[in-house]
Amino acid sequence: MNILALTSSSSSFNSVRPELEIYVSLAKAGHNITIMTEKDSEYYSRFIEHGIDIIDTTHKKKISLKIILQIKKIIKEKNIDIVYATRSRNIPNAVFGSMGTDVKLVVYRGTTGGMYRHDPGSYLSILNPRVDGVICVSQAVNDHVSKQVFTKNKKIVTIYKGHDLAWYNQEPLDLEEFGTNRDNFNVACVASARPHKGLIYLLKAAAELSDIKDVHILLIGSDLDKEVYIADEIEKSGMKDRIKVTGYRSDVPQIISACDVLVHPSIRKEGLPRVILESLAGGTPVIASSIEGSMEIIDDGFNGYIVEVKDCKGIAKKIRELYESPEQLKELSDNCRYTIENKMSHKITAEKYIEYFESLLK
Repeated sequence: MNILALTSSSSSFNSVRPELEIYVSLAKAGHNITIMTEKDSEYYSRFIEHGIDIIDTTHKKKISLKIILQIKKIIKEKNIDIVYATRSRNIPNAVFGSMGTDVKLVVYRGTTGGMYRHDPGSYLSILNPRVDGVICVSQAVNDHVSKQVFTKNKKIVTIYKGHDLAWYNQEPLDLEEFGTNRDNFNVACVASARPHKGLIYLLKAAAELSDIKDVHILLIGSDLDKEVYIADEIEKSGMKDRIKVTGYRSDVPQIISACDVLVHPSIRKEGLPRVILESLAGGTPVIASSIEGSMEIIDDGFNGYIVEVKDCKGIAKKIRELYESPEQLKELSDNCRYTIENKMSHKITAEKYIEYFESLLK
C-alpha cells in the first residue's frame, strides 16, 4: 500500500512514540509511507532509516491552501491509496486535499466528547462525507463517534495505540533527588494543573495517609508548582515534606518504574491514557478513577484498582492496602506487563492497522 500520513512529531519523544512507531512498522512490513510532519523532530532520523519519505510540514491551520494543494500533488505523484490524518488541525486539510481523488481517507480520534452533530466544525472532520473511516483509540471513543455519525458508509474501528516492552528497558530512576528512595513507598502522579485531571483528589487522599511516615508522593508535570490550590492542599495534607513537585520531566517512564504505584485520578472521560500504559509497561500498577478509557486498561484487582471518580478516600484506601500488603503489590506488579504483551502491544496495533487499511481497499 501507498500511505500518506498527516501528523505532528514535534512533541516529547515518549508522547509521540506510540503513534510514530506505527509508521515504522508499516514501512518494515513493506508498505510505502510518506509523512507530512516536521523534519526537526527527534524521529526524523528513524523515519529516514526505514525508508519513510518526510515532507516538512507544520500543521498550524485547519484550512491551508498550500497544504491542500501539496496533498493533492502527493496523492497523484505517489499513487496514494490511503490518506491518514491524525490531528484536528490537519484533518480538514486532508478532507479538501482528498476531494476529487479515489484515495480512502481515514482519520484518527483519540478523545471522547468534543465532536457532535450540532457542531458545524465536526463537518470539516469526522462527519464530512469524504471521510471513509475512523480509527478510535478506545471503545469508549468508538461508542461516542458511532452515536454522532449519520451514515453506515464510514468504517469505524477501535485500535488501541499499543506499546512495546522493549521501549522501557531502562533502569528505574534513582529517586534520591526527590528526597526519597526505593525503601520508601513511592506514589507517582503525572498530570497537568487542569482541574479535570483530578490532582486535588490525590492531594486530599494524602491527608488520609499522613500517619504512614514512609509514603512519599511525586507530582510530575509542568507548572504544578505555580498553582495556589496545589500548594494549599500540600500544606494541609500533613505530608508537606513528603510530597515533591518535580516539574516537567523527559524521563517520566523511568520515574514511574521506580515507584510502587501510579495514581491516575482524572475526573473526565479520556480516550486511552498514555501514562497508564507507560506505567504498566514499567511494571508499576495503577490506581485509576472509573473513567471509561482507564477501565479498558485496568482490570480491577489484576494490574491495579479502579476507584470512583473524585473518591479521595477510595484512593487513600487502595494506597494503604498496597502499602500494608507487599505480596498483593508484587502480584499486581507481575501482571502489569502481561496487559501490554497480550492486549495493548505495539505489534498487535501495527497488525490491526494493516488489516484495517487493506479492508478499505477491497
